Amino acid sequence: MAVGLLVFPSFSEAKKAIGVKEKSGEKGSSAGEAVLWRDPVDIKSRNLFYGPGGKSHEPHGPFTFVKEDLEGTNAKFVIEDQAGVKWKVKLGVETRPETVASRIAWAVGYYTNEDYFVSELHVNGMPRHLRRGGDQVKNGSVRNVRLKREDVKKVGSWEWNHSPFYGTREMNGLRVVMALINNWDLKDENTAIYRKGSQDIYMVSDLGASFGSASRTWPKDRSKGYLPSYESSKFLGKVTPTSVDFKSPGRPSLIYIFNPKEYFQRIHMEKIGDNIPREDVRWMGKLLSRLSPAQLRDAFRAAGYPAGEVEAFATILEQRIQALTDL
Repeated sequence: MAVGLLVFPSFSEAKKAIGVKEKSGEKGSSAGEAVLWRDPVDIKSRNLFYGPGGKSHEPHGPFTFVKEDLEGTNAKFVIEDQAGVKWKVKLGVETRPETVASRIAWAVGYYTNEDYFVSELHVNGMPRHLRRGGDQVKNGSVRNVRLKREDVKKVGSWEWNHSPFYGTREMNGLRVVMALINNWDLKDENTAIYRKGSQDIYMVSDLGASFGSASRTWPKDRSKGYLPSYESSKFLGKVTPTSVDFKSPGRPSLIYIFNPKEYFQRIHMEKIGDNIPREDVRWMGKLLSRLSPAQLRDAFRAAGYPAGEVEAFATILEQRIQALTDL
């Protein structure tokens, strides 16, 4: 018995070995079947305007304030709709790019949160003062927010370099999608594992740092959902007969050297976009190429972008997808 305890790691240690970080308060919960991707057999019929939740899950008011959420760097609070469903409201520059990014990733088979962009939201019982984002609230209303459905249980997060899917075609495909949308903020804490029935669903839970520059730049607003930055950024890096390097996530602007911990943490993220097997890149390119021009534009329309930006963003996305299929 003593030998067995020495030879076989505990379940908790085994989870750490494959890069699973348990959420506080969830230790000891039994693991389900780990899933990252499923075959999007119906990709041509997927509705990228409404996304994974579809029109049937679209939130409807009246909405009631529940609590403020102080996690992360963006202002957020939780509300409840008329059906009793809770939604996390996110404010700031990430709301539009995150709405688009979730639809693109979902369209090619990855799990994403159900979210909806709302141009104007009125909330009953809104406090007079919020600790964050209070300057964006006027008479109980906020503009240009993203609502994320909150009825799935989060049990932990996972690590890019040590997940159960490390080295698989599906994980490599996810790395390609992150490069495609210029998501440079690939910290491990921006991932999540959600428990749904007997499955543990792995996803990138924060996609807000997308469709801007290929890395963290200054000023910060130009690195997220900013058309000129996305348009001018480079997509492909070194391409060999067997592998492909992408430019995103890239090295942060040199000004961030004054925060050495963050700067060097982000340098290590460059590896997530490097040395991806060419056959896996081509596989993901073929999946993405099945999306129609209308579907791509619907994703940007869902995020409230003006018509001119919808067309410009979608055109760049089409060009990048073509570059993948040409490899």
